Amino acid sequence: MSESPMLLIGLMSGTSLDGVDAALVRIRGPLSVELLGFAHRAYLPEERAAIEAVLAGAGIAETARLHAALAEWAAEAVENVLALTHTRADALAAIAFPGQTMWHEPPRVSYQVGEPAILAERFGVRVVGGFRARDVAAGGQGAPLVPMADALCFGATDHPRLLLNLGGMANVTWVRRRGEMEGVVGADTGPGMAIIDEMARLVDASLPYDVDGRLAANGLVDEGVLAELLDDPFFRLAPPRSTGREHFGQEYARALSRRLPGPDGVRTAVALTVESVVRCCEAHFPEAADLVVAGGGTRHPVLMSMLAERCEERGMPVRTFDECFFAAEAKEAAFQHSGIRSLEFT
Repeated sequence: MSESPMLLIGLMSGTSLDGVDAALVRIRGPLSVELLGFAHRAYLPEERAAIEAVLAGAGIAETARLHAALAEWAAEAVENVLALTHTRADALAAIAFPGQTMWHEPPRVSYQVGEPAILAERFGVRVVGGFRARDVAAGGQGAPLVPMADALCFGATDHPRLLLNLGGMANVTWVRRRGEMEGVVGADTGPGMAIIDEMARLVDASLPYDVDGRLAANGLVDEGVLAELLDDPFFRLAPPRSTGREHFGQEYARALSRRLPGPDGVRTAVALTVESVVRCCEAHFPEAADLVVAGGGTRHPVLMSMLAERCEERGMPVRTFDECFFAAEAKEAAFQHSGIRSLEFT
């Protein structure tokens, strides 16, 4: 087993459509990963609009321009984390760049934009990408990408653990013990923050998302509508399963908003995320002693309170990734590449 350390930058631009995350990590082996720095390059309103236009079916010219532009935005995120950590680009072993998913339809295709050649030319290092497409080609779902890193680095040493990521979509991994790959289960549970954020913007177009959970806090869950939402066929699928904005995106949020405008719609969207997570775990995952939550959803107090309440009913405490490891927002970027790269140590 090689113990030679490597510096890697992982990039992540997920279904939340809020920007590009860049995480600099040092890897000494499959179980030794250290976060050295993290930077977030937020999308400007016109940049997010360009992404949403392609998601809505814009033409080949718009898609091609976004393919180049997104790589430029990612390069800015790389420059930011290099400057923050006083690291030279030529010290990097590689940059991991999965791109921005535009269409996710396993087992047929998972399609991302973001030109890796732009990063390779800008920084003069190896750029690795195509993770989702390669996984789909091998018969996988293309998402979530984090279960390997969850198993190698974030399981508990003495009990089974569930690790939940609340990004645009939500995904969960069950790990028996840290470092053990046997029996690991991972799956998307459904929407994470995507519908909540979309609903907040439909209530107030000036909001980037439901800031501090204020809209949800002023709303009530419509149990009848929630029951109908949870009857979606996706929630009955067994792992492995994955989803995206093709299913849980703008049109889904607009339809919900027409039925439940205002804070009640936002609060019901929060309940949808919570219930879909809990029900997926109950139906498809072995028992676990705790749930560790990462992603932007950890900053939504109403969501975290409702999730903790539901998990307490199962006798399972909820903790944030920050409490156990490092900044929750950095997790997916940090481990876009390191989980895959760590195979070279075994």
